[in-house]
Amino acid sequence: MELRLVLTVADFDAARAFYRDALGLEELQAWEAGDGRAVILDAGRATLELVDEGQAEAIDRIEVGRRVAGPVRVAFQVEDSAAAAVRLVEAGAELIAEPVVTPWNHRNVRLTAPDGTQLTLFTVLE
Repeated sequence: MELRLVLTVADFDAARAFYRDALGLEELQAWEAGDGRAVILDAGRATLELVDEGQAEAIDRIEVGRRVAGPVRVAFQVEDSAAAAVRLVEAGAELIAEPVVTPWNHRNVRLTAPDGTQLTLFTVLE
């Protein structure tokens, strides 16, 4: 019924600001319990994409030019991937590769979030 990706981050406040404020994910719920804090952010519809090593290598080659992703990469569909990438870099992300138009007609940008998570921002082109 719902896919929930859980990231354990060293700097909770910075990660919350990055994903909520810079990327624009709506905060649905937040809580503090004992020694911990958590927040649930709405990232829209969730899907689970499984790829084998060959496909992961092909995607990396298209988006970045070389194999760079680990076993987990988070992809967000956004209205303008290039503009969103600029905002995220200003918020502390590292740009891995400039925007590219993929064979499946998306404009993709690859970044590393301040928490170390590798991100693909994609915009479906008409």
